[in-house]
Parts: sequence; structure tokens; C-alpha cells
Amino acid sequence: MKLTDISGDINEWFSGSGPLADVVISSRIRLARNLAGHKFLSRCSASERSAILKELRDVLMPLELGDKIFYISVDKAPVLDRSFLVERYLISRHHAEGRGPRGVVIAQREFFTAMINEEDHLRIQVLKAGLQLSQCAEQMNHIDDAIEQKVDYAFSPRYGYLTACPTNLGTGIRVSVMLHLPALKMTDQIEKFFNAARDMNLAVRGLFGEGTEAAGDFYQISNQATLGVSEADIISQFENAIIPDIAEYEKAARTLLLSKQLDVLDDKISRAMALLGNAHLISSQEALFLLSHLRMGINMHEYMGASTPAIKRLCTQSQQDDDTDKTGGVSIATINRLFMLTLPAHLQLNYGKPLDPTHRDILRAKIIRSELASG
Repeated sequence: MKLTDISGDINEWFSGSGPLADVVISSRIRLARNLAGHKFLSRCSASERSAILKELRDVLMPLELGDKIFYISVDKAPVLDRSFLVERYLISRHHAEGRGPRGVVIAQREFFTAMINEEDHLRIQVLKAGLQLSQCAEQMNHIDDAIEQKVDYAFSPRYGYLTACPTNLGTGIRVSVMLHLPALKMTDQIEKFFNAARDMNLAVRGLFGEGTEAAGDFYQISNQATLGVSEADIISQFENAIIPDIAEYEKAARTLLLSKQLDVLDDKISRAMALLGNAHLISSQEALFLLSHLRMGINMHEYMGASTPAIKRLCTQSQQDDDTDKTGGVSIATINRLFMLTLPAHLQLNYGKPLDPTHRDILRAKIIRSELASG
């Protein structure tokens, strides 16, 4: 299987569906594991890394997930392919830029990936659309149990699963939810969100995880403590309290925009429509920023019944197609496709060759104009 087999469309967890989908993009459960009898990667030789890679690949490839599974040697992959895998959330930036033998096992529908020789010997993740952490955990437990039947994990009765980073010690779990919070940003309340998250010992990261900015008003929020707390408690707290509360804050901010800052809201959406619909060069950062406003407008229309002048044009605009009028406007599916398919590595991989920044900006603008015109 080739990366171009999946690069032309969005993956299923980015579909815009699932519980609280107007705010919650996706849910992810990730486990960090190491093999007993082997050193941590920072102390491993190249031959030891190769042995770990082979052992885990042989265990992971036959897994029965109800989907095709394929493998990519990350250390041998071209830079463009590695960048694509990062944009696609299939590997971390650390894994892409690492050293030595390393690889990734991927389910074709991309709900499951397993990074081998990242920071730990094995990092497995399950992703689903919307707020579905319990469903992620159920599937993850099945996969983790299947793996543990064939390998011995490094485990301490006192400390739990042993990991390279002390913050993962214990359960080894990272619960992560990707949120779209444009109204909190627009109403200058995003710093309150950051402060509240820090007070609750939560990590807030940007679009592509640690060390990245919140492009497109996307934020990833995850737990920091894994020692002395159960997986079930972490998941329950996220699913039943933390994330629903944040979603309510974002919705309250959207209501505030509609009631007291309607001109600001309409101006943001109108400018985004005009620029995206007419620009002939556009950077990735600007595209994400403007598409974020359109996504908020569509969700406000679908979930809140909002019908401001700009939102009405966005969601119900008439289009001319073979001399026949049709209504429908721009959909969330279209916006989500543009979010992902106009990222730099996606653009180049689908185009078939590397492009310099200017030609990427030209191609990105062309794709956006075409997609928005067709809805």
C-alpha cells in the first residue's frame, strides 16, 4: 500500500461526526510500552533497535483489527513522506526526526497506528471522531491485550508500566482530545482556558502536538499525570467533566458573539469567504486561520440555528451548475477536507513532486477556490 492511497481524502476520525462534533474534532488514547529484557531506546545500539523493531513488527502485522494493516520504515522514508505522516497524525514529529531503525504500523482507515522505536519501544494509539474516549479505550484494551499475549512488557508491581519519560510512568496512558475553539479566541477568553487547564494539571498543545502552535484555533488537551491514577478515572474525568465543560465554554462564547458582537462575527466570516474564494496565493497558516472561521459559522448554523447574513450566505448560497440552480452551500466535510488536504506535505504528495513555497501557495489557493465554489 502507498501513502497516495490515503492522501487524497480525510481519515474517518476527522469526518466532523460524533458526540459534541461542533467543538470536539477527535478523541485519542495512546499507550506507551517497552519490552522487558531490552534497554530504553536512548541506551540501545543500532542492532538492538533493529531487534526490537523486528520483534514488534512481527507481532503487530498479524493483528486482527477488521481492517488492512500496512507498515512503513520511517527511517528509510523520504522527508516528504515523513512530513505527510506527521500531518496525518500517524506519527509524531519526534518519530519523524528521530534516528536509527524505526517504523510505523497503520490501519488503512487510520483509526489505529503503532510507532515502533519512537521515544519508547512501542507507542500505540486509537482515534475516533468526536468525544468517544470510552470507545477508544475499549478498542485499545483489546489491542493492548492481544499484543501482551505475545510479548513481555517492562512492568513494575510498584510503579506500573516502565517508560522512557517519567511523566508516562504507571499506566502509560495519554488521553488526548482535539478541540476547535475559535469563539474563545475571538472573544479574548482563550488565556482563561489555558490558565484553567494548567491549574488542573492538563497539557494544552497546538495542532500537531508538543511544541506546535494552535493553527486554525485547534488545540489538543491531554492528561499529564499517569502514576497513581487509573486509566478508567482519567477517561471518565475527561469524558464526563473536563471536555463537556470546555465545550460549553466555547458554545457560550459563540452565543456571546451572536448576541453582542454580531458585526464582528459577520465581518470575520465575510472576510474569510472573500479571501478564500478569490485568493490566488495563500499560505498554510492563513488558510487554516480563515477556514477556522468558516467551520465555526457552519457549526453555528447547524447546531445553534444561527442565520446571520454571512452565515446564511455561507450555508445556503445558490450555485450555478450546468444552468441549473442548486442550494446547499459549503459543508463541514468540505472544510475538513480543505484543512487537511491543503497542508504542505499533503499538497506535494498529491501533486506528485516537491514544490517550493510559492507554488504551494498557488496550488493551495486554486484547490480552495475550486472546493468552495462546488460546496
